Amino acid sequence: MSEPTTIQAGAAVSMLGITAVQAGATPAEGSDDVYRMIMGNPAETGQGQPLPANLTPEEYANLKTFDEADFEVFSNQRWERFGESHAPDVRVHWPDGHHTDGLDQHIEDSKGLFVWAPDLKVVSHPLRVAKNNLVAVVGTFTGTFSEPMPDGNGGFIPPTGKSFAMNMLTVGVFNRQGTMNEEYVFWDQYSFSQQIGLA
Repeated sequence: MSEPTTIQAGAAVSMLGITAVQAGATPAEGSDDVYRMIMGNPAETGQGQPLPANLTPEEYANLKTFDEADFEVFSNQRWERFGESHAPDVRVHWPDGHHTDGLDQHIEDSKGLFVWAPDLKVVSHPLRVAKNNLVAVVGTFTGTFSEPMPDGNGGFIPPTGKSFAMNMLTVGVFNRQGTMNEEYVFWDQYSFSQQIGLA
């Protein structure tokens, strides 16, 4: 069987939207409503969804490593364990389009999220797939904008006290050592900004 093309992958995503509309959603309800119909409420999805069936040992190990990285390492800020899931020269692509190189930089960027949302954590992986050395995981992260947020210019954005629950998609490229050489992280930045009171 041949690998799916970009067009086929796009068609699959489009079918999710069509399915949602057939189930009763309309475009006027807004993309967020359709998204929640497809994925469920991010604040209510459970952590315990089973791994897909028929995984190879490599695929199984990579998904288990990813689960551990999100639920145990990241959510509990156990930065000394980040090397268990990320290569020393990992390249991470962020939702705003920039990328960083190296494990140390990824740790510092991750720490920065907890400065303004100390209760940040990944609470579920409602969808997990793997193929050879690739994994794609939909995760849900929650938290509260309860502390001043650095604005990147030496100042701070005052906390709004608003809580958030967001779905994200992470695609990881694993190496033969069982760690990620590359990681792509996606979430809807506008919806996120709305939830924390900045849009």
